[in-house]
Amino acid sequence: MSNALWVCSQCFARSARVGLSQRFLLQRRGLKTDSGLSPGLLARARSLATEHSTLSAHLADAFDAKAAKRIGELALIASTLKEWEHANKSVSELLSLLHDPDTEAELRSLAVEELESSKATLPAIADNLAKALIPRHPFADLPCLLEIRPGAGGDEAGLFAFELLKMYITFCSHRGFRYNLLKREVGDGPSDDRLSEAVLEVDADGAYDLLRTESGVHRVQRVPATEAKGRTHTSAVSVMVLPSFRDAGSGLDSSHDHEDPSSDYYVDPQEVRTEKMRASGAGGQHVNKTESAIRLTHIPTGTVVSMQDSRSQHANRKKAWQILRAKLAEARQEAREQEMVELRRGVMGGVARMGRGDKIRTYNYGQSRCTDHRSGLTVHNLDDVLDGGKSLETVMDSVRTWLVDNEIAAMAAEDSAKDKEWLRAPPS
Repeated sequence: MSNALWVCSQCFARSARVGLSQRFLLQRRGLKTDSGLSPGLLARARSLATEHSTLSAHLADAFDAKAAKRIGELALIASTLKEWEHANKSVSELLSLLHDPDTEAELRSLAVEELESSKATLPAIADNLAKALIPRHPFADLPCLLEIRPGAGGDEAGLFAFELLKMYITFCSHRGFRYNLLKREVGDGPSDDRLSEAVLEVDADGAYDLLRTESGVHRVQRVPATEAKGRTHTSAVSVMVLPSFRDAGSGLDSSHDHEDPSSDYYVDPQEVRTEKMRASGAGGQHVNKTESAIRLTHIPTGTVVSMQDSRSQHANRKKAWQILRAKLAEARQEAREQEMVELRRGVMGGVARMGRGDKIRTYNYGQSRCTDHRSGLTVHNLDDVLDGGKSLETVMDSVRTWLVDNEIAAMAAEDSAKDKEWLRAPPS
């Protein structure tokens, strides 16, 4: 073959590739097609549905625990994709019927009604399919720990930290969640409502997924009781949501077994320094007489956890280990998420995740207002928010919707970037 002929054949092959995919790239700029789903997300859904079908066939021959778990993860995608394809097929068939000049008038009228109904269901099905494609958070099914610490604002920050602790406790009560106050330390002084640190365990499956949107800095604007001139002060409280791992043998997912050295969340006791101390603060005869307080230091990371709430050294040690494992697991997961942020930054132009140091919400007492700075939602019923009521649930729901929308946009952008790379790739 001559060089000229070889070049022409390569140009033809490349132009064919461009012709086949250019339409999809143009559609994807708007993220969604007429059918309500971007081509990239649709291709991803079909790939995962094929994996579901393959694994199901494999499982029919021999049981495999990992395959069974993966099938369960993919089941919703496969079923929703079938529903989406059925709806699209129905629309296509109805359109063909309407375009057929031989279709009877009565049948045409029925087809028009059915077409409107089918088209109306497509966006909702497409939205459900896009949501199903979002990878489930590895800690989603776990209970959680809420760590509350006052930040800038002095005594007022400690007082509001106590208000937030009460808000989450009443929220758990309304939801019927079991909870346990693992740690509660107050500042020096006669009042016991100036919190210096608290750790609340929410012992309910899926609590982490429900509450993880609460991580970040909560800002309060109000006039303190000690303010003589009626000026509004601004204070801040940090909330961190951590996974709570159950004891081994309690139905725990093997990947979350913190006692298994092969688990990603195992903490080597040899890397943890344990110090026994005498408890401090109010507590009667017990305080300062026995070494019941425990401080754990994870040497590789410098993470420190101290616990003195119980009179039992054994109980304090158990609680401290629970919190230490949770902090290290959350830090590892955050590192993975940061890697994903770095990969997406070039694709989406400055995408970032909101972390524990970001201001996420403002509680304004003077205006009875609660504003979430991620979803942009504002509710004017602060009393109900602080009472852990429906208004708080509304705010939390809006943030979860915001997270889902961002994740779908990121997946679509990634798929678009991959297609562009494919088009720029030299012909094989």
